Amino acid sequence: MTGGHDVADAVVIGSGPNGLVAANLLADAGWDVLVLEAAATPGGGARTAELTAPGFRNDLCSAFYPLTNGPAPLAGLGLTEYGLSWEHAPAVLAHVAPDLPAAVLFRDAERTAESVERFAAGDGRRWLEFYRSWLPVSDELLRVMFTPFPPVRPMAALLRRAGVARALRLARSFTLPVARLGAEEFSGQGARLLLAGCALHTDVGPSDAASGGYGWLLTMLGQQYGFPVPRGGAGALTDALVARLRGRGGAVLCGETAERIVVGHGRALGVGTAGGHWYRARRAVLADVGAAALYLDLVPADALPERLREDLRRMVMDGATVKVDWALSRPVPWSDPEVSGAGTVHLGADLPGMHRYAASLASGSVPEEPFMICGQMTTCDPSRSPAGTESLWAYTHLPQRPEWPRTAVEDVAARMEAQLERYAPGFGASVLARHVAGPAELEAENPNLVGGALGGGTAAVFQQLVLRPVPGLGRADTPVDRLYLASAAAHPGPGVHGGPGANAARAALARDRLGGGYAATVRAANRLVYGRP
Repeated sequence: MTGGHDVADAVVIGSGPNGLVAANLLADAGWDVLVLEAAATPGGGARTAELTAPGFRNDLCSAFYPLTNGPAPLAGLGLTEYGLSWEHAPAVLAHVAPDLPAAVLFRDAERTAESVERFAAGDGRRWLEFYRSWLPVSDELLRVMFTPFPPVRPMAALLRRAGVARALRLARSFTLPVARLGAEEFSGQGARLLLAGCALHTDVGPSDAASGGYGWLLTMLGQQYGFPVPRGGAGALTDALVARLRGRGGAVLCGETAERIVVGHGRALGVGTAGGHWYRARRAVLADVGAAALYLDLVPADALPERLREDLRRMVMDGATVKVDWALSRPVPWSDPEVSGAGTVHLGADLPGMHRYAASLASGSVPEEPFMICGQMTTCDPSRSPAGTESLWAYTHLPQRPEWPRTAVEDVAARMEAQLERYAPGFGASVLARHVAGPAELEAENPNLVGGALGGGTAAVFQQLVLRPVPGLGRADTPVDRLYLASAAAHPGPGVHGGPGANAARAALARDRLGGGYAATVRAANRLVYGRP
């Protein structure tokens, strides 16, 4: 790094997983890379702290990582060489609903089949067939997802692997509402609950188009790979990414808040910070920030087409979030012992209840019965808390509003605890300490979590592919030459997999390698969509 970190080939704004994946891929190509992070520590949504009580390690945001396997960009970085190791709970996922036994997903498909068979004769066999149909196409499907639009080569490979007839049926399954997909494939509630709960996990309701694809993807990833967690906490993933980057000569500067991206003659030249520092970028600026933060705050208004700025005002964020962390004196006292070994627990709603929950959010109302996603972190990784205790978190969603009063957040937290007490009598008596974060606190901790939204924008089908974050190219390139959007606001969207960061790095490398011809093509395509700046 030259100039005392003042000049680099690439300046990356934000040290979340996407920013660090992008930085690592550029460093692999021999680029001089500098990452600017506003917070005191790197990691964005992948950080760990003692939020509740001494000895209890709590993940600040993301916790489970099913998308770090197979062809995912993160999987190719060899992070185990930098101290990262993965842990698994005895069971991947349990769905707990009123008046029903728990439906449990295990990494052993036969055990999952036994669980769903309890709900309807024949569903165990159907589950195994469902899973067997996934395995031959899983890598190709993920490559399609992680490739910038249009994914020509991965799609061709998928067609060769699956055949046209099977590929057409896969496409139909992906576009179905998950309630319909579950009803077509299974007779009983167990498998349907697993699918629908995983769809809600990704911010789409059971009657929404393409929720079937999300539910299928996440359950099958859990079946194939589990929901692994980094030993010691989510921050261990960040530590490994930072160590890998530094080993290749890259640098991460914390406490540096990007205030503006300097643009000259249509090209990104560097980044100015709130502290008055100027970091020049010889080749590229990559932004692991929200779309609105990039286009409405960091880039000068006269450098962007007005149509793009208008589209951004129509961008839909995913739901607001209330997250509670607890330090427990013992494991959660579940009424159903099948739940005790699950790392992830979907809690509080059967299929009609999930419909009501999603409808309340869509209508702008607070759901009466919160559907909760819970993480039993000590069950996954004994290093997360003292022996015999449990480090537990749960979150639920609220509608997006400009502001949520603290009293409303505390009321939701009380409802969450009542739900836990309902399914785990004696839960309250085991609480040693707790930490409640509402939308305001989540955004203050990580500005990318706008309004407490975890996904950088809704994952609904109307805001995916070439429609993410707004109608455009479906690529990391922006209307400003050598500026790239590298966050979950870009395709392929939310989840810790490194896809947006990898796409941004590849775009920067292609622009640098192909030169003005590449830039002219992107510029012409953007003019077709947005008009001139």
